[in-house]
Amino acid sequence: MTTATKTGPAPLVELDDVSKYYGNIRALEGVSLEVRAGEISCVLGDNGAGKSTLIKIVAGLHQHDAGTFRVEGEEVTLANPRDALDRGIATVYQDLAVVPLMPVWRNFFLGSEPTRGSGPFKRLDVDLMRTTTREALLRMGIDLRDVDQPIGTLSGGERQCVAIARAVHFGAKVLVLDEPTAALGVKQSGVVLKYVAAARDQGLGVVLITHNPHHAYLVGDRFVLLKRGVMAGSHTKGSVTLDELTRQMAGGTELEDLRHELERPTGT
Repeated sequence: MTTATKTGPAPLVELDDVSKYYGNIRALEGVSLEVRAGEISCVLGDNGAGKSTLIKIVAGLHQHDAGTFRVEGEEVTLANPRDALDRGIATVYQDLAVVPLMPVWRNFFLGSEPTRGSGPFKRLDVDLMRTTTREALLRMGIDLRDVDQPIGTLSGGERQCVAIARAVHFGAKVLVLDEPTAALGVKQSGVVLKYVAAARDQGLGVVLITHNPHHAYLVGDRFVLLKRGVMAGSHTKGSVTLDELTRQMAGGTELEDLRHELERPTGT
């Protein structure tokens, strides 16, 4: 049964005190996350912080061992990624699942190809796929030169944008983005963040996984900081400054201690 919070509808996705263990290894412990429609929730942390494990739980790849996982107020344990997709949770991984030599429209519909005709006359509806891809990209403000070009010829930022538009087109309610700007330069990162914001403005709840507090603060509404599998902080946009978010992300007092250790001794 769907529940509601005091401030309105239930979050699209809510993790409450969730933990995940692999034998004696603690991958996540006591992590909470709230994803609401029309908002971007950023999960920040360095390598080994637990970001990948969190993605796998939300995407249905792994099941949590403790805590509560709710989708639109209903407590769930996702069986597999198809279960997540059926509930409107789409995940775009850093190593985009595309076939580089196939055209953009073919990748856009990969695994969900419409057909026409029947029996021995059944074939892919290429015209529909081309037209739909072009229109779906334009709705997101993405104007590619040609949807027939191999997707491998696009820049990294353009490929990310196509993946975002694809998730929106196929009805995602929650969009999970795994380090979408990690391998991109400043200009391409800005393009991707623009389309992340466009997905938010279309009413999706977005989970942005990143190690870059500057990118997170540009678009984020909520921020969860992970460190070695546990929460190191949880903030809303109005409750934290970029400097404070960066300080916490960088290790806070640990970084200050390191600075003192590395300072050149005086008098030498």
